[in-house]
Amino acid sequence: MIPSEEFLRHAAECEHMARFSRDPQSRAVWHGMAERWNRCAELAKQYNPPIHSETKVKSRRKPSYAWAH
Repeated sequence: MIPSEEFLRHAAECEHMARFSRDPQSRAVWHGMAERWNRCAELAKQYNPPIHSETKVKSRRKPSYAWAH
């Protein structure tokens, strides 16, 4: 799972909860949490850019030898 997408999902859930909160104080807390999740998503995008299908990830595994099995 891509962290930035997961963080955005959490932010959307918080916004949803804010919409259905009757208490203004609770609503403000949910909005604040959503803002923090959105910031986390932005940071995750900056520090973990998406890997494009054109870019191949090299395996760091050592080759297995027939005698090892």
